[in-house]
Amino acid sequence: MWSVEYSNRQIAIFQSVELLRESRTMEYRCLLGARNFFRKVKPTLSPLATSMESHPIRLRNLHPLRFPKRETIPRCLSTPERSTRRRCNTLPAGTPQSFNYKGENMKSTITLMVGLLACLLPSSSVLAATPGPSRPNIIVILMDDLGYGDTSAYGATTIQTPNMDRLAAEGVRFTQGYATSATCTPSRYALLTGRYPWKNQNAHILPGDAPLIIDPGMTTLPGMLKLAGYHTGAVGKWHLGMGNGNVNWNLTVSPGANQVGFNYSFLLAATQDRVPTVILENGRIAGLEPEDPIEVSYKKNFPGLPTGRANPELLKMHPSHGHDMSIHNGISRIGYQRGGKAALWVDEDLADVFTSKAKQFINEHKDAPFFLYFALHEPHVPRTPNARFVGKSGMGPRGDAILEGDWCVGEILAELQRLKLDQNTLIIFTSDNGPVVDDGYKDEAVEKLGKHTPAGMLRGGKYSLFDGGTRVPFIVRWPGTVKPGVSDALVCQMDFLASFATLTGQTITQGAEDSQDVLPALLGKSPHGRDELVLEASGNTAIRTTQWFFIPPHPGKPVQSDVNIETGLLMTDQLYSLSSDLGQKKNLAGENPEIVAQMKARLKKAKEGFQEP
Repeated sequence: MWSVEYSNRQIAIFQSVELLRESRTMEYRCLLGARNFFRKVKPTLSPLATSMESHPIRLRNLHPLRFPKRETIPRCLSTPERSTRRRCNTLPAGTPQSFNYKGENMKSTITLMVGLLACLLPSSSVLAATPGPSRPNIIVILMDDLGYGDTSAYGATTIQTPNMDRLAAEGVRFTQGYATSATCTPSRYALLTGRYPWKNQNAHILPGDAPLIIDPGMTTLPGMLKLAGYHTGAVGKWHLGMGNGNVNWNLTVSPGANQVGFNYSFLLAATQDRVPTVILENGRIAGLEPEDPIEVSYKKNFPGLPTGRANPELLKMHPSHGHDMSIHNGISRIGYQRGGKAALWVDEDLADVFTSKAKQFINEHKDAPFFLYFALHEPHVPRTPNARFVGKSGMGPRGDAILEGDWCVGEILAELQRLKLDQNTLIIFTSDNGPVVDDGYKDEAVEKLGKHTPAGMLRGGKYSLFDGGTRVPFIVRWPGTVKPGVSDALVCQMDFLASFATLTGQTITQGAEDSQDVLPALLGKSPHGRDELVLEASGNTAIRTTQWFFIPPHPGKPVQSDVNIETGLLMTDQLYSLSSDLGQKKNLAGENPEIVAQMKARLKKAKEGFQEP
């Protein structure tokens, strides 16, 4: 039998790895021995053995030396001149005796193999420890379609968001904080992988039955933090695909969040307006009854089931465009489903359910470092706030949903304070992309908007290459470490991976190539962040620097009529000086041909080897 104890395991792993580095030859032989070992015990340890076999490190390509035969296990921590056929009988001081295996004289090698395996778990690349890491708890609160002007912390006067404001008052509020993309799937991909989404042709708005678009072998933010000793959890919206494209929703759906670095997940497969309208906990649909299986299709309806298009009389919220397929809870969605009635969510309860799970995760891991990716669904459509928020904003369901999201933030803050975790918890609050008002349902968002400007002074919004599509609320709070203030540093969600690697004492040697270490800026200790950032909307790209914002010629309509948002697409160069023209009203391309040429060259260099879809 295997028994695993994870406390303080990383310390022992780092000790083992440092000893191995004394000799390159020994290191490679140890890695080979680890692989051979797990091949032998693969039936007993199938998931872990599979993880090792699928890892991007290919042991046979590591070094041209001749390895011992595969049936032998080397004396891993002995001097090089000792026979590689002798097994490891001594281990470094402090190595945890946490694995026990009975069989084939392997007892003496188990602990080292565990350490090596932990270094090769999926969702990570080759990571090296550096001295003196800081390991605060880390929480990323990611709103959905919340605009730059949607909170009172960023200047809104028609709506008040006291808990978001508290984060800003007690932390650093960034005026130039960015998602990489103007839509959700691509920006979430970049946040979790540290990689530009336009490098992955599948990183676009996904249907609810799409396969996972993050390779389980990639370096990821949760995978990196897991190796740093964190317990990692994802609660809320996912929308990065699940499974392999041919999903049986009645079984464990894999690969998913748990295969890319999360120890725990409690997630919507896609979005609130897409089927399946169920929550998956660690890949299994929560509450599903075996006698009532669920089926999902994005091709055709199931016989005899009503749709929003054919049966509008069954709806409590009507679509304005699209969103007219299967009906659940009086709301028609994108896609078709049947069955699974006991597992279907109640839209108005989602915020309570997700917040409760997030608090539960915090409580369960309060005594050790944890990373929580808390991806809220507010104010994405359909906007279905709980009854206690209905009518409170005076702006209809969209405004009420923002207040509900603010309440979720307040609950997390209160829980951290109750547990006395405030001083040791770093919170980042942000949004996946810019705002949209009418995004598919007749919910009076347009009629009740009044003087509120969701994007603030910015031009564009969700789906747009203009600044309003990707410049979003961005706040970092860490009491006692981050001094409250306002920063104009250029920062991006894609940089969390490299920055937190530095924070926790790790070095990324493979993957996450677009993530930059901007930790001093994130902690408010430096006014300087990135020098440039490539931005994306619907596969089209633009580039901005600390002063200039450049959009090259792109075909397409200048306005996306169904949502009434300017796209930024023109067949001419566009150049804007953000320092003097925040609203991007004056195109300076004609007056500055040299700068246009420079920006084109920078964009071309950034995208070398990749083409837009």
